Amino acid sequence: MNNDFPAYGERRVPLPPPRQMPNDTLNRAGASIPAHAGGATATSTMAPAAATATGSATARHTAVDHPAAQPASDNPSAGSHARTEVRAKGRGRARAKNAGTADAGAKPRDAFFDNAKYLAIVLVAMGHSWEPLRHGSRSAAALYITVYAFHMPAFIIISGYFSRSFDMRKDRLQRLITGVAVPYILFEVAYTYFKRWADDDPGYPISLTDPWYLTWFLAALFIWRLTTPLWKIVRWPVPLALTVAVLASVSPNIGDDLDLQRVLQFLPFFVIGLSLRPEHFRLVRRKQARILAVPVFAAALVFAYWAAPRMNAAWFYHRDAAQELAAPWWSGAVMTLAMFGCSLVLVACFFAWIPGRTMWCTALGAGTLYGYLLHGFLAKGSRFWNWYDHPWVHTPWGAVLLTLIAGTVVTLLCTPPVQRAFRFAMEPKMTWAFKKDPVGMARGRN
Repeated sequence: MNNDFPAYGERRVPLPPPRQMPNDTLNRAGASIPAHAGGATATSTMAPAAATATGSATARHTAVDHPAAQPASDNPSAGSHARTEVRAKGRGRARAKNAGTADAGAKPRDAFFDNAKYLAIVLVAMGHSWEPLRHGSRSAAALYITVYAFHMPAFIIISGYFSRSFDMRKDRLQRLITGVAVPYILFEVAYTYFKRWADDDPGYPISLTDPWYLTWFLAALFIWRLTTPLWKIVRWPVPLALTVAVLASVSPNIGDDLDLQRVLQFLPFFVIGLSLRPEHFRLVRRKQARILAVPVFAAALVFAYWAAPRMNAAWFYHRDAAQELAAPWWSGAVMTLAMFGCSLVLVACFFAWIPGRTMWCTALGAGTLYGYLLHGFLAKGSRFWNWYDHPWVHTPWGAVLLTLIAGTVVTLLCTPPVQRAFRFAMEPKMTWAFKKDPVGMARGRN
């Protein structure tokens, strides 16, 4: 029979003849949907009783995917209102589905990493406040060495971990430019003018190839992220990066352009971050790891107290080759490997103590780059203006107070009001600087 169509069962139920509709009504309602199965035709005006009796997949598909093709009443006016309501409901379902998809795609921030970034930037500021004290205090020197052994490696590992998805896609390259390259240029210029004024050095040159003070990290991060696709395809990325760091530590001719010594000697920590997975962080956050971290840190402090008067702290900056530190060339390889191992252990201990729950400081983790770059003005200004010449600063209580001040200042610089005030320099949108994506525009119109 021409009006029959096969169902999923054995029964074949005849369809009633299609109800005729005016052409303009058909066009407005979305027209009929042909369903070819065994030479049969099912129209969008299928009667409700027939659709229920057959239970076919074709009828279900027509009713769900094409809301305008659902059955109407015998009254043409009522049918028009019903079809309008169905179309409105269909659009509502589509909007709800799109909203749900967008919500699912926006991953919530992990409190653990925000807490880790905040505590690391606090240690960075405290370490900078201890630097002028370490020559007169062995305890300050021991704390300084211990913190410098892991605070920047921890930052760099986290940066590498969140760079795992980086590729040469247009939107990611734009974020790399606006979030790293532009702040580097702006703060390099700002630091230079600050030095000219605060240090009474009006002739100090502006150089975008010679990072001043803290901007080396932005230059390094820009280079590391650009090389991310390379590290994702090689078979042994960490040993290769470690080899590069060792070679850099014995190569004094690399020069100071873009602080390449730091870029290359810190590179293994970034590559480790690229290689890590969430389960690796869960491993160091177990209770056993937290307990074990206590004697490990205690041993590190004892060793640092012993090594403070015997060791050049410049090794921890990773900005010079061994020969530039008046050491034999082979010591560069030995120190690079030894310090790499020590730093990894201390970073693991640091992560073991980081709380994974949301705390009062968790929201500040999103503003650590603000605190990092802005506190540099105060850190350098304290040297230019001779704040450390006061005798009370070098007393134990003075060192404690200075530590608290450094932690408080960098905390304030990570707060949302400061982020809003300096977002124009740290996270500019700069949509005017980039070509529009025709594919994205076409997708948006659809």
